[in-house]
Amino acid sequence: MRIHLLPSQLINQIAAGEVVERPCAVVKELLENSFDAGATQITVDIEQGGSRLIKIRDDGCGIVKEDLPLALSRHATSKISSLADLDCVTSMGFRGEALPSISSVARLTLISRIADTECAWHIRGDGSEQAFDLQPDPHPQGTTVEVRDLFYNTPARRKFLKTEKTEFTHIESLLQKLALSRFHIGFTLTHNQKEILKLKPAISEIEQEYRVAEICGVEFINNAVKIDVAASDLQLTGWVSLPTLSRSQPDKQFFYVNGRLIRDKLISHAIKQAYQDVLFSGRHSLFVLYLTLDPNLVDVNAHPTKQEIRFREGRLVHDFLFSALHRSLAQIRPASGNNSVTLNERVAPPFPAESTMPTATTPAAAYCPTEQSSLPFTVAETLQAYSSLHTKDELVVPPATPSVIPPLGFAIAHLHDIYILSETANGLVLVDAHAAHERVIYERLKQQHQHGEIPSQPLLLPIKITVSSAEADLVEQQSDFFLSLGFELTRSGLETIVLRASPALFAGTDVVGLITDVLTDINVQGMSTRIETQANELLATIACHGAVRARRHLTITEMNALLRDMEQTERSGQCNHGRPTWVELSKQELDKFFLRGQ
Repeated sequence: MRIHLLPSQLINQIAAGEVVERPCAVVKELLENSFDAGATQITVDIEQGGSRLIKIRDDGCGIVKEDLPLALSRHATSKISSLADLDCVTSMGFRGEALPSISSVARLTLISRIADTECAWHIRGDGSEQAFDLQPDPHPQGTTVEVRDLFYNTPARRKFLKTEKTEFTHIESLLQKLALSRFHIGFTLTHNQKEILKLKPAISEIEQEYRVAEICGVEFINNAVKIDVAASDLQLTGWVSLPTLSRSQPDKQFFYVNGRLIRDKLISHAIKQAYQDVLFSGRHSLFVLYLTLDPNLVDVNAHPTKQEIRFREGRLVHDFLFSALHRSLAQIRPASGNNSVTLNERVAPPFPAESTMPTATTPAAAYCPTEQSSLPFTVAETLQAYSSLHTKDELVVPPATPSVIPPLGFAIAHLHDIYILSETANGLVLVDAHAAHERVIYERLKQQHQHGEIPSQPLLLPIKITVSSAEADLVEQQSDFFLSLGFELTRSGLETIVLRASPALFAGTDVVGLITDVLTDINVQGMSTRIETQANELLATIACHGAVRARRHLTITEMNALLRDMEQTERSGQCNHGRPTWVELSKQELDKFFLRGQ
């Protein structure tokens, strides 16, 4: 067959196959055009899940009458003019393919008016890019695009559409995601003449958090950490969930780069790594995050739908995201300073179940990041710092003024030899002693391992330990690493190892049992030769086995020492496996139990 040119309509239909997969793809393209037009109010009307009608109206700058035919022509745009512009794209769209592609598979009407003109003009397109007829219209300033009978001329595409409910659910979900990228814009969504969603412009911080709560749920914003970190010309803002709030699926994870909603494996990996010490295996964090950087450092032209991008400095972005989130999560600890009470203190939830605008403190106000202080290595050293408050096992309670009550209060009892009950300035705190001690030990081991400072105590008599040949191989191969942890282990036979020194931290404990347990765990889980990448996992295992066990009764002195350690330890709100280490009951919550004040 001879080579021939394809007709414009067919070309546009082929292009539509790349960007117009379903009705929500049309909505996305049109909403992004409204963003670029500087809109502050956008109304989206949908009928029959978008297959019958998609109508989007905005109050943006509008399109000049003479440019309307070009708006429905391929590769015509106002957003770039040279190849160099592709290296610094600041708009959401730039290819000039969306409208002609949509018009080739639907009945499209475009109405637009710019400021200071007598009337608007409307134009219809069918993808042929021919016979455009402009007619006047009373439309106010801005633009309306009507897309009717989607895929009417491509029945093969139409039959692949899902049910009306399913298609509209995709549209609603998309609009919510895009609404999180443009807080200053108000959105209204209707389906079959019924209003489904109405979002007012959110300018203030509390209004923005309210929008996040409407879209991501009240539980998320009430258990979120506010992020605002800048370094190396990169800025990360937004909200991430506390490790104690997670989901079985990554369906509440929204990431925006320069205002563009994107999916990126590099970003996903960095965020996952930041949570690795504090989140249950198989669980997923929740986040709404915004990365701002020089547009020259991002290639947004990597995919027709523009949902995938490339970073020119991928490693820099990855390390920045990991560091920013890792440190922000590490700084979640009981609040410090005068009149501090507890991590989860709230006089009233900022976003109650009722749909009223919240007026209480914001999530960020509930957390008080502090610098990590030098940590005592043993409980005895901790007790010395508080010796003035203790005599034997009895607590000498200082004057009961908020200025001297620590964030986690003072211990009252060890319930069932498992939970520490502590009285705070705001109520009561229950602490899982094992989980909390495990986190304290783990954080110390990590710090000391990083600095090569884990003290080792030589044994008076070396101890021979019988292990499996595989475990003996592991000790022989990784002897230097175990030494960096404070264990001096050598192999003396096929199934025998010798312990000559152990960490001072575990003096008086069953070190042999500890080593056996650790080796068993490592052997079962598998150990890479790149052991440094799994160092934290090994340290967590050691911390778990070395932490105070349940059913061991703690004295008042020991309990208070642990509470003070928690107040100074990073990530003390979760154990190494992601479980919470403590919970609080405020005085207000206690009053509710007994109907006080009602």
